[in-house]
Amino acid sequence: MFTLAEARQLIATLRPRIDELITLRADLAELKADLADGIESAFGGVAEIKALDARIYATVELLEQNGIQIKNLAPILLDFPGELDGRPVLWCWLEGDRSIDWYHRLECGFAGRRPT
Repeated sequence: MFTLAEARQLIATLRPRIDELITLRADLAELKADLADGIESAFGGVAEIKALDARIYATVELLEQNGIQIKNLAPILLDFPGELDGRPVLWCWLEGDRSIDWYHRLECGFAGRRPT
């Protein structure tokens, strides 16, 4: 369980790894598109797909080990279990957000997001 302050601190601490994840995701998508089109890619070949997948998996694993729930990778959507007014909530961060400025009740999901 995270307080809002703890969740915000953790996202700030992990932000370089999250930014790297965004870059890796884009590199992988471009590499796969190039290979599917039969053209040479600046990102390499099949071996590099495996390497990018492994780096993405390692970052995902790091986030999960920190208690973060990964709801989506494109765009990245992260939830941090917490509590608000005695009720379980998920502090919610969506790629592009500067900080954690949203939450939602567990049973409401993304559609129930509210400002913090």
